[in-house]
Amino acid sequence: MASNLLTKNRGCKIVASGAGAAALACLNLLVRLGAKKENIWVSDLEGVVYEGREALMDRWKSVYAQKTDARKLDDIIENADIFLGVSAGNVLKPEMVAKMAKTPLILALANPTPEIMPEDARKVRPDAMICTGRSDYPNQVNNVLCFPYIFRGALDVGATAINEEMKAAAVYAIAALAKEEPSDVAARAYSGEALSFGPNYLIPSPFDPRLILRIAPAVAKAAMESGVATRPIKDMNAYLDRLNRFVFRSGLIMKPVFAAAKIAERKRVIYADGEDERVLRAAQIVLEDQTATPILIGRPDVVETRLKRFGLRIRPGKDFELINPQNDPRYRDYVDLFLHYTGRRGVTPEAAKTIVRTSTTAIAALAVMRNEADAMICGLGGRFGRNLQLVDQIIGLGNNIGQFSALSLLISQRGTLFLTDTYVNTDPSAEQIVEMAALAAEEVRGFGIEPKVALLSHSNFGSKDTESARKMRKASELLAERYPELESDGEMHGDAALSQILRDRVFPGSRLKGEANLLVFPNLDAANITLNVVKNLTDALHVGPILLGTARPAHILTPSVTSRGVVNMTALAVLEANTKGNQKQLNKG
Repeated sequence: MASNLLTKNRGCKIVASGAGAAALACLNLLVRLGAKKENIWVSDLEGVVYEGREALMDRWKSVYAQKTDARKLDDIIENADIFLGVSAGNVLKPEMVAKMAKTPLILALANPTPEIMPEDARKVRPDAMICTGRSDYPNQVNNVLCFPYIFRGALDVGATAINEEMKAAAVYAIAALAKEEPSDVAARAYSGEALSFGPNYLIPSPFDPRLILRIAPAVAKAAMESGVATRPIKDMNAYLDRLNRFVFRSGLIMKPVFAAAKIAERKRVIYADGEDERVLRAAQIVLEDQTATPILIGRPDVVETRLKRFGLRIRPGKDFELINPQNDPRYRDYVDLFLHYTGRRGVTPEAAKTIVRTSTTAIAALAVMRNEADAMICGLGGRFGRNLQLVDQIIGLGNNIGQFSALSLLISQRGTLFLTDTYVNTDPSAEQIVEMAALAAEEVRGFGIEPKVALLSHSNFGSKDTESARKMRKASELLAERYPELESDGEMHGDAALSQILRDRVFPGSRLKGEANLLVFPNLDAANITLNVVKNLTDALHVGPILLGTARPAHILTPSVTSRGVVNMTALAVLEANTKGNQKQLNKG
């Protein structure tokens, strides 16, 4: 934005509050981009930087000294087009903002309190464009926008310096990205709001994964063109491909999920295994990060004892709600609702009482259906199948969904891979495979990744004619017919799914291009075995299983999950709760 303004309007007046290293570096870069020094006015602790001033002056600051009688920020702010604040909170007063030029750009970057709060600036200047360093306002100016990616580009070419050409390249790359259509990930970081370049979207979200794909190559190219690269990149397309792989590793793939969960309406997540150490630790992290409002199910004395044993600060009744499964005033209501759902499915009144008294998974699911929680997480104890049965009986399937399925995400040094169905369907039909593949693809898009679907088999594009191969072949045809916009193909070998070269050798006309990132298996044996073998061989982080097809957010984890895994699934459950808000089925028959 600034670079375009400076290019079009050489008379742009810039007023800076602060004259430290950060402020001077910004001003020097603005001059490099076209600003005129005579139009830059600087104020610091001693007031206006003017010719002849001696206090707190140095040779770097004196470059911006003006010949003027002005001595205070208020004296120089009139008709300013841009205010650059790299100083202290509340130094820019509303009456100063009122004197600025039409449609001023206010960069109030002091943290945690900016030079002026956006709401105070807009009271006097509704036309102002405002950026801060805070994540709770639009237009966050954050080091993470460029800092890691500049160094990534510099290191990848062995640059001997970070020169002005490289800095300018980073600026132009960020400016260009701001005018592109925002990615799904960036939109989630802004609570799903539709974004387009304008006053509330001047710069990309710090969580936009495209930043590295734009900045690093631009910096690397600038380093090569300016002669400071010792290892020039010969194949830029191959370099971009490597960066794409890097983008979707653990930190970068989960950061947008957590950012969106924090910004979205706070959701209540109920944990069936509230006495488990991993849940207790996860609950503290969730509270500290403001990801969700946790509700735990557990015996009060056990929870209190374990909180003290593990040195955790959170306390029931103060920081989170605790449901005592042995003595809760809602017990009869829970039993009645459970019977309402299961009375025609072979559950007697006595059995219902026993289940509600002894199964924390049942309590969690009933709390969700009573709107006492927005999402549930269970499965750290007990068998997956039994937990799924209770989720099915109480929460049930979403509209027009035929069966549940489970999606697993593996994040390794090689990249990101989704696998389905890893926990639910033993031997799904072709029709069921199509449905689970479509549901999984939708979930993959939720991570900001465009799904590339491979339907796997021991047959490679017709090399075998077994019943299993025919099933996957039919599923592939149906998937392509019903979802033509989805890039998919099959039936194929696992190595062919992950290699364009291998796939072209046997079937160069495949609808799938590049590497598949969503693998669909013919049966539960193949999916679950592959998941566990790959997870251990690659030391991959497992996110999931993500239960698909539920009417309301409900996830069944496994006994091997870590506290970090519980936190990851909490963030996903919060996002799902926001999208499923209109699909509630309290009166399920």
